[in-house]
Amino acid sequence: MSEIRFDNRVALITGAGGGLGKTYALELARRGAKVVVNDLGGAADGTGASASAADAVVADIERAGGRAVANHDSVSTPQGGAAMVSAAVAAFGGLDIVINNAGILRDKSFVKLEPADLEAVLDVHLRGAFHVSQPAFRVMKEKSYGRFLFTSSAAGIFGNFGQSNYGAAKMGLVGLSNVLAVEGARANIKSNVIAPIARTRMTEQLLGPLATALDPEQVTPLVCYLVSEGCNLSHEIFSVGGGRFARVFVGLGKGWMAGKGSRPSVEDGRDHMSEIMDAEGYTIPSSINDEMMVLMSALRG
Repeated sequence: MSEIRFDNRVALITGAGGGLGKTYALELARRGAKVVVNDLGGAADGTGASASAADAVVADIERAGGRAVANHDSVSTPQGGAAMVSAAVAAFGGLDIVINNAGILRDKSFVKLEPADLEAVLDVHLRGAFHVSQPAFRVMKEKSYGRFLFTSSAAGIFGNFGQSNYGAAKMGLVGLSNVLAVEGARANIKSNVIAPIARTRMTEQLLGPLATALDPEQVTPLVCYLVSEGCNLSHEIFSVGGGRFARVFVGLGKGWMAGKGSRPSVEDGRDHMSEIMDAEGYTIPSSINDEMMVLMSALRG
């Protein structure tokens, strides 16, 4: 099989000054991509800023013979997102790939979470991905090509104690990616999601002894494939970590149908809960239209 290459492709990676983002930047550059390395250089909780992290990754890429530029804007504002996209176009003439990887943590139990902790996490993860992806989508749509990858988390998809702000933001990214997959289909714009499990400065303390088995580089291969030209997957979610890759999906069960024109009672819901909960024979909707078709079919009997 031929090697997957990114020659003549331009990639923007947020939060690429270290951890997972750095591994993506180095590998994409090694395979020929021109890379915009974005990193504000702040602490794990989002405070502070430094240019050194992004600059160091760019230096590594250039020493290896690749091409890259650093960007130090924050994803948390529309201006910052627009500036990153403009930097890609100015430096390399376009933008083909966006990996939304930037993130912070402000973990607290739900009853102790302050509004500021919610806003800060939403600003970086969810709003930040929106701020970067919207101007990038416009550029991609003009040339009928693009690849988006969003970084979700098991904390959002499955839930985790003490991460209500983080989990809400991360599950929001699944919804954002799904919409871009639908809206971008005609323009050959693909959008997918990963939920990585890896040792980074944000997760090392949370993972404990397991951290030693979860190198960031073990996530990178699937990431690079998902943003490659040859990947036709879109609207998907993947759990990635420790060398294991697995599809995660939202399934729709057959459910229980009261009958066309009927008005089910509260007691009907209770009495038929086993049928409502039954997962056998599920489908995986690719858009809201698929769910509506299931409903229409049920109404037709």
